[in-house]
Amino acid sequence: MTNARAIVVMGVSGCGKTSVAEGLAATLSAAFIEGDSLHPATNVEKMSKGIPLDDADRWPWLDIIGRALSDALAQDKSIVVSCSALKKSYRDRLRAAAGGKLAFVFLKGSRELLFGRMTSRRNHFMPASLLDSQLATLEDPSGEPGVIAVDIDAPIERIVAAALQGLAAQI
Repeated sequence: MTNARAIVVMGVSGCGKTSVAEGLAATLSAAFIEGDSLHPATNVEKMSKGIPLDDADRWPWLDIIGRALSDALAQDKSIVVSCSALKKSYRDRLRAAAGGKLAFVFLKGSRELLFGRMTSRRNHFMPASLLDSQLATLEDPSGEPGVIAVDIDAPIERIVAAALQGLAAQI
């Protein structure tokens, strides 16, 4: 029996996916992959120009993430990936790639909090102007199997601790 885990830290831009995923990976001694780093250059260019991605843009990117999840589990290694995973169909695609052995940490917060975070960060390709399109695309994963919802209106350490508590309850 394997102890390897696959976890996707998800939510709209500005919710803290990278920081929370890095904290989880460090605590769980798991590999960490920044999902945004796997976007094809065309996706990054599109978002940089304030153009929202559509499903055709996202499917190849999600397949790359799915392979990373599958490869880690096949090697009996735990992995934490940051990925927006905004639609149920995206999460289902990632679940299938991971053989169903996938937990999601859904980082949720108010539009005001998210917008404030996005406008204060520097050197990120995703402009705050795309927040509303992301919120419109988001299909709330609450109630789906393997999903832990964590409110982001707290210091990063408390958000990571809440995520860890939710993940521990799933085992």
